[in-house]
Amino acid sequence: MAEVEEKDNTWIIVGVAIASIVLLVVLLKKDETKHLQSGAVAQLQSETFSKIEKRHTSNNSTAEQISGK
Repeated sequence: MAEVEEKDNTWIIVGVAIASIVLLVVLLKKDETKHLQSGAVAQLQSETFSKIEKRHTSNNSTAEQISGK
């Protein structure tokens, strides 16, 4: 009697798992960088830096201002 050999699907399962993980990473990375394309980040950075610079210059008092002249 010939024995029936069971098919080993281990490598197929591993291949499908790897492919699905790669696809998931690509899709999530695309979604993660979507907000960078709108330019909102650059606008917020420029506003933030201008406010920091304004605050920095307004906190620097001259010697005349300190003495009350």
